[in-house]
Amino acid sequence: MDVMGDKATLFETGRFVQSPGEGPTRDEMGETGDTGDAAEDVRLRLAARTGDTEAMSVLGAMLLRSGDLDGAEPHLRAATAAGDRAAANNLGVLLHQRGYAEEAAGWWRIAAVAGSAAAAHALGRHHRERGDEPAAEYWLRQSAEQGHALGAYALADLLEHRGDAAAWDWMRAAAERGHREAAYRLARALDRKAGAEDETGPDNAVEEIEQWHRQAAARGHRRAALHLGAILEKRGDLKEAGRWYLTSAKDGEARAACALGFLLRDAGDTESAAVWWLRAAQDGDGNAANALGALHAERGETQTAERWYRAALDAGDDNGAYNLGLLCAEQGRTAQAEQWYRRAAYAGHREAANALAILLLQGDDPAGAEPWFSKAAEAGSVDAAFNLGILHAGRGTGEDAGIALRWYERAAAAGHTEAALQVGIARLREGDEQGAERHLRCAAGGGNPEAAYRLATLLDARRPPEPAHELGEIVHEKTECEEWYERAASQGHRRAQVRVGMLAAARGDVVEAARWYRAAAEAGSRNGAFNLGLLLAREGSEPEAAVWWTRAADAGHGRAALRLALVYARRGELAEGQRWADRAVALGPAEVSERAGRLRDALREELSA
Repeated sequence: MDVMGDKATLFETGRFVQSPGEGPTRDEMGETGDTGDAAEDVRLRLAARTGDTEAMSVLGAMLLRSGDLDGAEPHLRAATAAGDRAAANNLGVLLHQRGYAEEAAGWWRIAAVAGSAAAAHALGRHHRERGDEPAAEYWLRQSAEQGHALGAYALADLLEHRGDAAAWDWMRAAAERGHREAAYRLARALDRKAGAEDETGPDNAVEEIEQWHRQAAARGHRRAALHLGAILEKRGDLKEAGRWYLTSAKDGEARAACALGFLLRDAGDTESAAVWWLRAAQDGDGNAANALGALHAERGETQTAERWYRAALDAGDDNGAYNLGLLCAEQGRTAQAEQWYRRAAYAGHREAANALAILLLQGDDPAGAEPWFSKAAEAGSVDAAFNLGILHAGRGTGEDAGIALRWYERAAAAGHTEAALQVGIARLREGDEQGAERHLRCAAGGGNPEAAYRLATLLDARRPPEPAHELGEIVHEKTECEEWYERAASQGHRRAQVRVGMLAAARGDVVEAARWYRAAAEAGSRNGAFNLGLLLAREGSEPEAAVWWTRAADAGHGRAALRLALVYARRGELAEGQRWADRAVALGPAEVSERAGRLRDALREELSA
C-alpha cells in the first residue's frame, strides 16, 4: 500500500511574530558579560561602593542577567542617576520584568534619547504592544538606523504587517547583521516570490534562498534547518539533507523527523525510519502517522495500521481518512470504506473522491459516481478525468463521445498514458494521423503496449513495400516501426508478437520468427498458432504444425481449419478431412469458405464412391 501522505506539507510554515532565542545586545543587558571570575566580581562590588558609575552599571547588568532583580536595581538606579545610558536601558528591562511597563518605557526613552539603539528598540516594541504604531515605527526606525539587528527586524515585522514593500529591505538588513529569524523569513519570502514568477525560479534566486536558510539554520533555527534539508533533498544532496533534518528533528521539529524518516526509508533503513516517524507522530505530525500506518499495513498488521491512520486523522490529516478507506476496501469492508472515502472527499481529498466514485460505480450507481468523478477531476485528479472519459464513452451517444474525448484529452495532457491512447485512437478514427501519432507516441513512451502496437501499425502503413526475400536471407536493419512492434511484443502484446514474427520471417530469420509466433500462440493468439504451423510445415515438421493448426482452428481460425482438412485428406483420413472442411466453411472468410466447400464436396464424393 502506498503512503498517501503529502510530503509537500514539509514546506508549509506559519508567520513568525517574535524572535525567540535572539541574544540580548550589550546595551540591553549591560556593557560587559558575566566573566564568572570571582575576583572580578569582588573588584566590581568594591568599585561600585566607591561610586564608580561604570562598575555600578556593569554589576547591575550582571545581577539582572542572573535573575537577582533586587540586587541589580539599586546599582542600576545609581548608575542611571549618574547618566549611564546602558544602565537606564537595563533599568527599563528590570522594571518591565517586574510588571512596571510605563515606568520602564520612561527609562527606555531617556536611554534612547541619549543614543541607545537597544533602548529605542525596546521602546518601539513597547509602543507596538499598546497599538501605537506611529510611535513604534519612529523608535524602531531610530534603532534600526543605528545598526541594531533586533531593531531592524522589529521594524521590518511592523512594515510587513502593513504590507509596506520597504519591510524586506529592513528584513535583509537584519539578516545581514546576523538575525536568524530575519534570515529565515527573508528566505521564505524569496522562495514565495520565485514560486510565483516561475516554478523553479532563476539560479541566483535559488542560491540566495539556500544561503539565507543556511545562515538561519547555522544559528539554530530549526525550521530553517528543515527547509534547507528539503532544498538539498530536492537537489539530490541526500547526505547533507539528512544532517539538517536530523539537526532540526533533534531540536523538536516534527516535520523534520518525518522527512528524515522518508529519507531513511528510501535508503532501505525502514527500522530507523519508523523510529523517527514514531517521534514525529507522537508530536502530532499526521504525515508521519500515515507513514507508520502504511508500514504496518505492508506487514499485515492491520489493527496497528488502522490505529495510526486514526491518529493521522485526529492530527487533522485527511489522508488518514483516505488510507482508512483503502484499508477497509482491501479487507472487503465496503460500507466502511465508503464512509471513510466520503469523509475525506467532503474535506476536499481528490483521490478519495475518485475512489468513492469507483466504489459507487462498482455498486451499479453511475449517477452517484459521476459528480464525485467530476469533483476529483476538477481538483486535479488525473485518474478521475480518465474515469470520466470511460463513464461517458460507455453511454454510447454522440454527445457523450465528445465529452469523453475532452476528459481523455485533459488526462492525456497531464501524462495519463491510457488517456493518451484513447485520444490517439479517436484521432485515427477522425483521419488525423499527425494528432494520432503525437498521442500514441506519448502513450507508447509511457509504457503502454497497445499504443506501441498502434503506433507501429501507423508507421508501418507509411513504409514503401519491400521486395519479397527467400528465407535465410538478411536484407535490412530494423525500422522504427519494427522497434515499436518489438517493444509492444516484449510487453506481451500478442498481435505485436505475430507481427514481429512476420517481419523476422520476411527477412529470413526463421528462428526469431518461430520464437515470436510461439510466444503469441502460447498466450492464446490463433494467428500466432497458425503462422507457427506454417513455419513448421515449411521446415518439414507437418505433424507439429498440425498441432498448432488444431489449436488455431479450435479458436476460430478458418485458414487453420482448411489446412487441417488438406493434411487429413493427403493422409487418406477422408472423414476427418471432411469434418475440418465443414469447420472451415463455417469459419470463413469468404475465400476460405469457397475453397473449403470445394474440398468438402470432393471428399464427400470420394467417400460415397
